[in-house]
Amino acid sequence: MVQYETETDPLSLTFAALADPTRRQILATLKSGEVSVKELAEPFAISLPAITKHLKVLEKAGLISRGREAQWRPAKLEVGPLIEVADWIDKYRKHWEDRLDRLDQYLKELQSQEKKDEPNA
Repeated sequence: MVQYETETDPLSLTFAALADPTRRQILATLKSGEVSVKELAEPFAISLPAITKHLKVLEKAGLISRGREAQWRPAKLEVGPLIEVADWIDKYRKHWEDRLDRLDQYLKELQSQEKKDEPNA
């Protein structure tokens, strides 16, 4: 069994960052382009330092990058980790789709057998 260090495993960092609804909303805001910390904080009833902490978690997970232009520190969405999450989920989706297809086939066989076993009325 392979044991991963959650502080360095990229997938674990990404899932941990995505676990918080505030951080998910920040990522949704960044879909439309670079945004300042102050603009990111506007829809939330939390302080700028709290937003900055959320940004640090997102940055550590590689979900955002932050630039510096004079006093402006724009945040930018980075999609690489999200692609890795989607790829990981796809593996399991394929597995469950295959299982559901087999279940569907089995149910059709049972229904067909029931129709054969029914007495003609």
